[in-house]
Amino acid sequence: MEQILKSVGIDIGTTTTQMVLCAIKIENFAQSWTVPSVRIVDKTLLYKSDIYFTPLKDAQTIDVVAIKKIILDAYQKAKLSPGEVDTGAVIITGEAARKENAQEIITLLSGLAGNFVVTTAGPDLEGILAGKGSGACAHSESHACTVMNVDVGGGTTNIAVFNNGDAVESACFDIGGRLIQLDVNQKITYISSKMKLLIETLGANLIVGKHADLLELKKITDTMASAIVSIAKGNYEDPIANLLITNHGLKEKFKLKGLFFSGGIADCMIEKKASIFEYGDIGVLLGKSLTQALISSELPVLIANETIRATVIGAGIHTTSISGSTINYDSGVLPLKNIPVVKLSFEEEKNSGRTRIEAIKKRLNWVVHEGVKPLIAFSITGSSHYGFDALQLLAEDIIKGLNQVVESDQPIIISVEHDMAKALGLSLRRNLSKEKPVICIDSIRVDNGDYIDIGMPIADGQVLPVIIKTLLFGY
Repeated sequence: MEQILKSVGIDIGTTTTQMVLCAIKIENFAQSWTVPSVRIVDKTLLYKSDIYFTPLKDAQTIDVVAIKKIILDAYQKAKLSPGEVDTGAVIITGEAARKENAQEIITLLSGLAGNFVVTTAGPDLEGILAGKGSGACAHSESHACTVMNVDVGGGTTNIAVFNNGDAVESACFDIGGRLIQLDVNQKITYISSKMKLLIETLGANLIVGKHADLLELKKITDTMASAIVSIAKGNYEDPIANLLITNHGLKEKFKLKGLFFSGGIADCMIEKKASIFEYGDIGVLLGKSLTQALISSELPVLIANETIRATVIGAGIHTTSISGSTINYDSGVLPLKNIPVVKLSFEEEKNSGRTRIEAIKKRLNWVVHEGVKPLIAFSITGSSHYGFDALQLLAEDIIKGLNQVVESDQPIIISVEHDMAKALGLSLRRNLSKEKPVICIDSIRVDNGDYIDIGMPIADGQVLPVIIKTLLFGY
């Protein structure tokens, strides 16, 4: 049986706000006596809104009323009412996620229609999603190689490294086009705190309220572009790159087979703009500096599928499927909705002890940032060949890596691709208090950036309906 779902994607970023509407055709391929197995058979982009500047009341506050008007106007232009939408995603990214009333925006927009995946994407998750949107992730999988995606936006540059389709590293830097803003007379109206440090380090003469000299601005954008090139080349000791770190830099060095660029600045690199200060900031100038720096870098730059629209299209083509069975769970905490997934690569999973524990902690920190409750689904590939001792070690490492979850009031949720959830669930329970809820599901395939819903038990309690909500990118 086929069904058409209408999905909305909304991305509220540092610089821009966008919305897309999509139609997703799904089909249940399971027999009447088996667990539902819903697959996507087609997806169509119905509407792309204009790209709006994210409206702000002041430097710390998003204009809630203006955001709502943008979204409702987009619905009207798409000739669709919010009530006709089945699902979707609201993603608040970059500096916008740090605004004082970001949560208020989430509450407002998630109430417009459907069962939204709603999140203020932290810098690590944002970088991973952008990498999927640009096509970097898919390229690394199809070519069995390692690539880096550099998403240069208004407030931050989010970096993600993909190996064979797995996100293996991420980082974020205060490099962006809106960090210095100017009026029509080229007088500086805003300088971010991190840019003030850079200006001081370079001895540049740029002050709020004063006319900006083009050569002085170019000194700043050239330096930021040079820092990006250093990062891509693995020169993590670059003092400027370290100065501009937002949360953390990259640790491992990679032999890259491809370098992708997405975000608003990538758009400026591709398209010729009428004025160097067309957007009232240094974005166009940064795009030019980055283009020039890459020409002489000899880095393997590849063309991204999407630049400025990567995240929003991914959020819009937000899909749902049902798969697998569950054989170890505490029903008292069900149902659970919109659980973000963090997944180890198979290579990381094969390690044990401190290496595996640290990899789990890193994945957890991608989605559990300040103010966010540690409700996550931890995913591994698993294997039917785990011996008893190896399974006990795996359970112990998971508990240590997910310590934030263990100490919280949230359940431990594990998803495994291979049929081993019952054994793993029992091993986990041996190392936890009786009061700690544990849910282990298997035979499902999820990835970083996905969300899942887990429903109430069905089929006399033998299985749980598991809805996988995948943020699909690069359509």
